[in-house]
Amino acid sequence: MRVIFMGTPDFSVPALDALAEDGHEIVAVYCQPPRPAGRGKRDRKSPVHERAEVLGLCVRHPPSLKDATVQHDFVALGADVAVVVAYGLLLPPELLAAPAFGCLNIHASLLPRWRGAAPIHRAIMAGDSETGVSIMQMEAGLDTGPVLLTEAVPIRADDTTGSLHDRLAALGARLIVTALAGLDRLVPMAQPEASVTYAEKIDKAEARVDWTRPADEVGQRIRGLSPFPGAWCMIGEQRVKLLAAHVSDHAQRGAAPGEVLAGGDELIVACGSGALALTRLQRAGKGPQAAGDFLRGFPVAPGARL
Repeated sequence: MRVIFMGTPDFSVPALDALAEDGHEIVAVYCQPPRPAGRGKRDRKSPVHERAEVLGLCVRHPPSLKDATVQHDFVALGADVAVVVAYGLLLPPELLAAPAFGCLNIHASLLPRWRGAAPIHRAIMAGDSETGVSIMQMEAGLDTGPVLLTEAVPIRADDTTGSLHDRLAALGARLIVTALAGLDRLVPMAQPEASVTYAEKIDKAEARVDWTRPADEVGQRIRGLSPFPGAWCMIGEQRVKLLAAHVSDHAQRGAAPGEVLAGGDELIVACGSGALALTRLQRAGKGPQAAGDFLRGFPVAPGARL
């Protein structure tokens, strides 16, 4: 098929590779423009931009899709289908209607649960037992279109957004190849409105840990915000990111929320109910460390208050 690919971050790259390997003619790759990044604030190409150039594909990165010339050039490609995955811009109706088979979105949730910007983060933070990938026919609404194909995966007790992201990216790549191969047979299924939830964009204000919450909720937040933006707390005068944690059976014995109960290979902290074992942490200006290594370089005594 003649495919327009539209994506920007790391999550999109496996799908681009899968479509190229499956023999589709990728007539253009659309992604977000290069942005200032790093200490020098030099323009940096997105992961999709870089991968598309390696594959020898035509790359377009308009800052907006509302421009008439941009829309004309998109329609002129004569694509059979557009594949959209974490692109970052809303497609106007003129573009949604242009490809012969429309625009298909690879969405990292089991729609209609977790429509919106941060479905992987929100699934873990909510304590969901499973999530997955949906291949959806795009329409003007936000993730409202009929679903062609889904596949579920369990959310493991130790999953972070980082680990789940990688599994879902690989799954999305496999499903989009399957969907294109069966477009003439797949039956679009409308999403049930009664089951809709929204995955709002992550606000950095959510990242500070509230130790008065139950241990399981605190652990879900830590894992859901790992590795980015990273849940954090203050240990003394140091701001520390918390990147991995699990519920501990260590006795609280009346300890106050945020009180350190024990150290060693894990840093055990009392919560509003139960206790949490912190297993991976990061100080400002340092790399991520296992709790044991962290504590050897930055001792935290039992009784300290986070």
